[in-house]
Formats: sequence, C-alpha cells, structure tokens
Amino acid sequence: MTGVSGGAGAPRLLQVAGLSAGYSGEDVVHDVSLHVDEGEAVTVIGSNGAGKSTLFRAIMSLVTPSSGTVTFDGNDVTTTATHRITRMGLAYVPAERHLFGDMSVAENLLLGSYPRRPDPERLAMVYDVFPRLAERRNQHARTMSGGEQQMLAVGRALMSKPKLLMLDEPTTGLSPLLATEAYRALAELKAGGLTIVVAEQQVPLALELAQRGYVLENGRFTLEGTTDELADDPEVQRAYLGVA
Repeated sequence: MTGVSGGAGAPRLLQVAGLSAGYSGEDVVHDVSLHVDEGEAVTVIGSNGAGKSTLFRAIMSLVTPSSGTVTFDGNDVTTTATHRITRMGLAYVPAERHLFGDMSVAENLLLGSYPRRPDPERLAMVYDVFPRLAERRNQHARTMSGGEQQMLAVGRALMSKPKLLMLDEPTTGLSPLLATEAYRALAELKAGGLTIVVAEQQVPLALELAQRGYVLENGRFTLEGTTDELADDPEVQRAYLGVA
C-alpha cells in the first residue's frame, strides 16, 4: 500500500454539516459538524451513551437525519442507501460486528467484496495485516474469540477496498492486550494510506492513532482539535485519561 498523509492540501473525503439524528422523532445527536481529509485518522471520543453510534449510523444512512448533510468524496449521501454508500468507498464496522457465525472466516471475508468479484491481492493483504485470520480461514466465525471476530469484521470491511474505514468502538469486549493488537493493525493500515474514523471509549489508544479528534457529550461536540491538544485538555484528562 502506498503511504498518504492527510493535512494541508489533502482532499476532503468526509464532511458532516449540522447533523441531527435520533430515533422515534427524538434526536440523540444535535447539530454535529466534522470533517475528515484523505489520509487522516480522526477519532470521536465519548462515554457510553454519548451518541457516537447514532452519529455513525446517521452518516451511513442507517438512521435518517432530521437535519444536516453528509458529503462523501464530493457527493451528497445524506439520503443515499447504505449499500450504495459502501460501494462508493465508505466502509463501516459497527460495534456489534454482524458476522455470519455459521460461515467460515474465508467466506465472511469474500462476502465483503460483494457485489464485486473477490480480489486475491486484497485478500492476501487482509491476511498479511491479520495473520490469525489466515491461520483460521476455515473456522466458523461464531467459534472465534472476541478479538478474532473484531479482526474478521475489519478484514471483511477492507475487502470492499474502502477509501475510508469507519469503526464504532473496535475494542468492545476485548482484553487490553487484544485492544492494543487491534490498534496496531489500524496503525499499519493508516501508514499504508487508509483514511480512518474511529469512535472509542479507550481514549489513550484512539489518541495515539489519530491526528485530530472530537469529544462528544450528550450528543454534541464539546471539544475538537489535534490529539495533542485534546490529550493536554484538563477535562479530557479528568474524564477519559484517568488524570485527577
């Protein structure tokens, strides 16, 4: 993979403007705006229930926004069907993973290419990033550990050849060791040029991966900046980094 770094002059890949969304007529996220440039890693941090999953679901049209717009790769996708957004290059890995438990690792990965023909080079890349998946390619997904299932969920998303990979709480249910391993793989993908957006409660890992971040509280962004700025903020230190 060829290295690409985000920053000044990099194309804007994702733009969310004034987005509000929720369920049964009740907004959970309110007037949220964010952007992600090509080659960046960006994190959205916040406690459980802050609205991170709803935000990501609204970006993917799994929840219909009550207001605002979502633009991906120059196209307004606010009301575009989820499968079409995926085909445009925005891959989403939900916290629930949604694997096909009675199918093998290899079969789950190949489904990630649908409706395109699976690319052997892409499959080889996924196995290179996640060697454990190569070792267990014939194993049923439901029999794998939580960490292995997370690797499989990310690998399946990578099979669609995304321009941007969006992950919701990728360390959910993982031991500290496996959480660190998951972020090692994400850092490798970022170094190879993949644009990444990650919502996370494991804030130290997310801040180490990303270049910029947003803090979401009660459905609203309360802080944004470089990850160095966020790490130095007293409120972030108190609430998320365990600094008194």
